[in-house]
Amino acid sequence: MTDNNASPSSTPPAQQNGGFFGNLIFNIIIPVVIMSYGASEEYLGPAWSIVAALSFPIGYGLWDLKQSGKVNAFSVLGIVSVMLTGGFSLLKLPAEYIAIKEAAIPAIIGLAVIITQYTHKPLVKILVLNEQIINWPHLNAVLAEKGRTKLFDRKVAVSSYIVASSFFLSAALNYILAKVILVSPPGTTEYTEELGRMTALSYPVIVIPSMILLITALWYLFSQIKKITGEDIEDFLNQ
Repeated sequence: MTDNNASPSSTPPAQQNGGFFGNLIFNIIIPVVIMSYGASEEYLGPAWSIVAALSFPIGYGLWDLKQSGKVNAFSVLGIVSVMLTGGFSLLKLPAEYIAIKEAAIPAIIGLAVIITQYTHKPLVKILVLNEQIINWPHLNAVLAEKGRTKLFDRKVAVSSYIVASSFFLSAALNYILAKVILVSPPGTTEYTEELGRMTALSYPVIVIPSMILLITALWYLFSQIKKITGEDIEDFLNQ
């Protein structure tokens, strides 16, 4: 997640692309290659290939935290998730543990989205309408002037349930993917290769459907901002 206090102009497109490709390379591509091709006994073996593979997302996550200059709950949750995967695998615990963990992480975020909706800082405003996208002072001023702040809050609540549903969908898909793919005994070469396959499939199977729902929530809020304020959405976007 990016620093919500930064303006869009302070984050160049090249840096944003670097963050996307960095996540893709260190969190998916490198771990998948290591677990898929280095798990055999003539190379790293099942245990060391897991250690080597998971060191990349952990290292990248720690580096990203240092670069951002602040502790981000989502980044920390991601690092903890990777460490749990490695710990469960190295301890040779049943695959059910990983399946539950894979489902629990997004489910926790989904619950947090719903719970924070009843606070003064709904999580959906960070996930979907953060300060890099929306000029909140201007939007709040217009809503207050028109007496429609409470109406907009109700629309934000609707979008919160859409966003939460994306994480609950991710939780269900995570669990199903882990149960279907992780079938070999833990600690074996086959199990490590399956772990790599699960990581590779997580992007198209889990991320894409979840992103569709997040985009739906963003579109819904944009349409409601225009409808409630009577102004073009461009008037509230940070340039």
